[in-house]
Amino acid sequence: MRYLHHFCLQPFCRTLRIVLREKDLDFELVEERPGERREELLRLNPSGEVPVLVEPDGTAYADCQAIVEYLDEIYPEPSLIGRSAGARAEIRRLAAWFDRKFDREVSSRLLDEKIVKRMVRNGQPDSNAIRIAGANLSIHLEYIAWLADRRTWLGGEHFSLADIAAAAHLSIVDYLGDIPWERHPEAKDWYARVKSRPSFRPLLADHLPGAPPPAHYADLDF
Repeated sequence: MRYLHHFCLQPFCRTLRIVLREKDLDFELVEERPGERREELLRLNPSGEVPVLVEPDGTAYADCQAIVEYLDEIYPEPSLIGRSAGARAEIRRLAAWFDRKFDREVSSRLLDEKIVKRMVRNGQPDSNAIRIAGANLSIHLEYIAWLADRRTWLGGEHFSLADIAAAAHLSIVDYLGDIPWERHPEAKDWYARVKSRPSFRPLLADHLPGAPPPAHYADLDF
């Protein structure tokens, strides 16, 4: 059996859950909690970070981008990184935009302040950090709307890692109830299309004890 060590509200783990399902690969989830650094996880990845993918032969792979590249090479259909050099460059650029810039400016800020601090008992949420993340979020939603208005999917004509990375990060912010969807209808329409994909729907069943999502989170017609 294939195992994915993950934390349910970590965007990079969510990216891999979508990728694995898009490629129709069976796997089981192993939940890891922030700050615990279990001995088993450290044996698989000395950094103690998730995601970690353990293949049926026992080989472990760490780092979201490295795992996506591995999966797309070993299981090439459907291609999620693009079939031409130009397409791959653009899809990788956009995936990096969300995995680095959006994560740094929005998703990690909100997740750390609203969830992780409470889980590891590391102080109270910083309201100023939350406010800054909200301001940054609006800029990113405008960029998503700009892309969605000009392309079938964010990276081009086909659903790709660009959409998966963007939706994985947005899904965390949406779980926290921090997206003013009514102000960004074009981004909402694109997200609704991703949200309706079979590969994405299991994420809508995630429920962290003590921190439930808003009512619209699992609604495909939100």
